[in-house]
Amino acid sequence: MVYYSKKYDVIVVGAGHAGCEAALAASRMGCSVLVLAIDLDKVASMPCSPSIGGMAKGQLVKEIDALGGEMAKITDQTAIQYRTLNTKKGAAVHSSRTQNDKILYHIAMKAVLEKQANLHVKQALIDKIIVEDNRVVGVIDYTGFAYEGTAIVLSTGTFLSGLIHIGFNSFKAGRAGEFASYGLAESLKEIGFSLGRMKTGTPPRLNKSSIDFSMFNRQDSEENPTPFSIFTDKIRLPQLPSYIGYTNENSHKIVRDNLKKSALYGGIIKGVSARYCPSFEDKVHKFPERERHQVILEPEGLDTEEIYASGLGNSLPVEIQIQVVRSVKGLEYAEIMRPAYAIEYDYVNPVQLLPTLETKKIKGLFMAGQINGTSGYEEAGAQGLWAGINAACMVQKRPSFILDRSQAYMAVMVDDLVTKGTIEPYRMFTSRAEYRLILREDNADLRLMEIGHELGLISSDNIKDLRERRVQIKEELDRIKNIIIKPEPNINEYLKEQGTTEITTGINLDKILKRAEISYEFIEKFAKSPIKLNKKVTTQAEIEIKYEGYIDRQLKEIDKFKNLEAKKIPEDFDYRKVHGLSKELKEKLTNIRPINLGQASRIDGMTPAAISVIMIALKTS
Repeated sequence: MVYYSKKYDVIVVGAGHAGCEAALAASRMGCSVLVLAIDLDKVASMPCSPSIGGMAKGQLVKEIDALGGEMAKITDQTAIQYRTLNTKKGAAVHSSRTQNDKILYHIAMKAVLEKQANLHVKQALIDKIIVEDNRVVGVIDYTGFAYEGTAIVLSTGTFLSGLIHIGFNSFKAGRAGEFASYGLAESLKEIGFSLGRMKTGTPPRLNKSSIDFSMFNRQDSEENPTPFSIFTDKIRLPQLPSYIGYTNENSHKIVRDNLKKSALYGGIIKGVSARYCPSFEDKVHKFPERERHQVILEPEGLDTEEIYASGLGNSLPVEIQIQVVRSVKGLEYAEIMRPAYAIEYDYVNPVQLLPTLETKKIKGLFMAGQINGTSGYEEAGAQGLWAGINAACMVQKRPSFILDRSQAYMAVMVDDLVTKGTIEPYRMFTSRAEYRLILREDNADLRLMEIGHELGLISSDNIKDLRERRVQIKEELDRIKNIIIKPEPNINEYLKEQGTTEITTGINLDKILKRAEISYEFIEKFAKSPIKLNKKVTTQAEIEIKYEGYIDRQLKEIDKFKNLEAKKIPEDFDYRKVHGLSKELKEKLTNIRPINLGQASRIDGMTPAAISVIMIALKTS
């Protein structure tokens, strides 16, 4: 075995969305970093939907951005459609989503990696982790060449023992047309990690010129959309529409008649698929009462004819796929450019990780992305940033980077993974976040940029702007609360037009703004600020006033939550000696090793009585 001449602080294996964020974070914090990709032409690839964001996922991207990550910036550079989801609901669940040019996304992210100081990018297929005295020391590629590193971040995506299925035809691949990594999976098993098997898939890509778009409902990009990144000043690419259509009874009959020919229902696939994102076979089989299912045709880029047929993902033979696609109105003559397929891959049960995403078994070995059982570019990117920061902190002997569930969606995700594990692909939902009214998209920068600055990922100029904005928000809130609005004819006329009650006496301005029918436009008309305020300031002021009571209530809940989080549990605490705990809980606690009572309280099967027993044991130990 021959070692490369340079020893790195951090080696990142894999250059998908997790790997890119991990490598950039560690290098920007001052570490020497090597990122190794199987194929440098697929850095930050979008093998499934060429989109970023969505419900709860948009919050993750905003948080990555606020901490100094790259995903939101590249998203804005390459977005060809913007939409905000859940606009008819409260601000807590508003989520941004973009359609992106997948080739431009890859090119833009690869360029950032290549130009980043302290960061080397190389092409290699890693087969083995080198471990000495339970500490990682390097990796070996498939040629036997080795790279030495103090910390390793594994972000392998679907490449661990990847197996693609199209009907009963199966072949080894990490993604269509790319090598899988079987040696690395065996290396992890030899070290002693417990691996599981998951399944995901992707729909067919259709030729644009073969589609009759007149049979679909056109969905245009929003006008004047808000960029994903707080650092983006302008959206520069042309915006393209998507098209919405539906399957029909004939589509469903074709699937039912050929269900046994699919890899999923023919007994070929053993991995667990996601309930929340079923394949088309799953939809037809599990929801027989549904007369139709949605199909969304999304452009894959500005300079390609390929159209992503969202909703038609399956593992049927190609000849059946053609029938299914052409059964949809408007797709009667559609040509499949790339067939749909299912892919199985190995993952590491994340209860084997610490809250830093470092493995409990091997010091210096971190994991991020789909290797931890998650699904989605956004979930991967957030974990990559988290793992990259912690790898750098370990190398530099700095305190670990750990956020709690009241601070960020990404903290909810990491806590869920390391505390509960997962047996199906984990996806972020707003419902997973107990404090989602606090964890909004619009305040991600206010929540997290100071932390990013402390880590060295956010510049002094940017943090200065943030602090000035925070002062302006407070001043505007104070101003609004101290203004009395009188029942003048023009004011009452406006209130009437908005469908809300007229006033008969003087009333505080904030009381009017709390009304559901009234927006900040009222203040602009009748009580304009003496200084010019940007939209970020006025948006925060409006949200904080409208939801003031709910926010105060949630802040009180967070105070209670923080009390449990503050009660630390020693790493060597022996749960087997705690009287009053069930055998099952003792085993779970010993396996997971929660770092505090808050994390312990979220372990499946934990009860208030058991938490009380642990608290007493901690006091007497």
